[in-house]
Amino acid sequence: MSRRSLKLRLLLFAGASVTLALIFSAFGLVFLFERHVERQVNAELDVHLTQLAAGLERDGTGHIAVVYPPADPRFHRPFSGLYWQIVSEVSGSVLRSRSLWDVEIVLPPDTRSQNIVYGQRLTGPAGATLHVLERRFELPERLGGASVSAVAGLDTREIEKTIAAFVRDLIPFLIMIGVLLTAAAWVQVTLGLRPLADVHERLSAIRSGGEQRLGSGFPDEVRPLAHEIDRLLDARDLEVNRARARAADLAHGLKTPLQVLAGDADRLDNKGELEIAAELRGLIVSMHRHVERELNRARLDAGTAEARADVRDVAERVITVVRRTPCGRQLTWDVDVPPSLRARIDPDDLAEALGNLIENAAHHARSRIRIAACSSDDHVLVTVVDDGPGIPAERVAEALTRGNRLDTLGSGAGLGLAIVSDIAEAWGAGLSVEPAAPGLQASLKLRHP
Repeated sequence: MSRRSLKLRLLLFAGASVTLALIFSAFGLVFLFERHVERQVNAELDVHLTQLAAGLERDGTGHIAVVYPPADPRFHRPFSGLYWQIVSEVSGSVLRSRSLWDVEIVLPPDTRSQNIVYGQRLTGPAGATLHVLERRFELPERLGGASVSAVAGLDTREIEKTIAAFVRDLIPFLIMIGVLLTAAAWVQVTLGLRPLADVHERLSAIRSGGEQRLGSGFPDEVRPLAHEIDRLLDARDLEVNRARARAADLAHGLKTPLQVLAGDADRLDNKGELEIAAELRGLIVSMHRHVERELNRARLDAGTAEARADVRDVAERVITVVRRTPCGRQLTWDVDVPPSLRARIDPDDLAEALGNLIENAAHHARSRIRIAACSSDDHVLVTVVDDGPGIPAERVAEALTRGNRLDTLGSGAGLGLAIVSDIAEAWGAGLSVEPAAPGLQASLKLRHP
């Protein structure tokens, strides 16, 4: 796909949109997961604080102690990352979990309300940052009624590890979603642009003669375009018909003056002006061929895409006529054309083309002409081969040039092969001429019906 491809632009836009969406989704999901982890940690620490408050009793010496500590084993492993601490606001005594060892969590100034949990970040053992919950409450009278601050904290590195593990699991999943979304975008763009491909295919069919108009079988967004193209084709056909009519009128209008000039040439003959009369007749012949050529082209423009021709039938009709000419009576004719072989061309146009080729071959052949036809997967090939002197390979292009005649001894304007070439071009066919051994081979490549 080129840089101007609409499909490429849509796919690049879809890819950029998917990428941005996944990036924002990744940040959003990580943020939500952090919030979720923080809520879970807070809930766990709050449970530990409740257990600490419920486990306070006097020990055997009469001092306040945590007789029933939280059951989490991490509280008993030094520097495990999970800690608790109780500070008496009256005596300043500190109770702490074994995991704190001899480190004390420094609390901010006491401005807290009773029985309200506060979350904060404080410094713990070895400078680690702790996510801490703090609660102030009054001890019951049996325990002295003093105010204490209880805290439970978790090393934030534990939270970060959990989040990092989530990110590691999230990235492959997002990549998989990105691939699926990109594939879905490719399918969507391909299906969405399919009507434009249908327009291209139908335009190609119109150009090749298989269809006349695009029609209306398109989605609502493409149907106005197809309608305007059909209107443009209608306008083109109208202009072609007008131009064809003008060309035909002009050609027919020239035929009467040519007939007058022919009469003038006869009168010059009668007066003894033979040289001028001969020159005038040559000009008349040339102009007559040009007029016939324009009439033929006008008729070609009127051809329809549904036209079909039976190659054998047309070839036999042309050969029957040429056999009656002085040149044709002296020749042997070999015809190898399968019956019911059909090609996409108007029968009259095929007769015109074969007539020019066969007449040219009859004019130059010494004793034999062979007309053959065969069908392949993609075309129908008709060949006309004579055993005449032929032409050198380097002069083939010159022979196909409009108005050129390699045989300067005969009459004519050198338009026979040019007319055949025009007919072939009008029907999407091809004409080739090449030397044979001996003679010349002319090949007309026609399209299948």
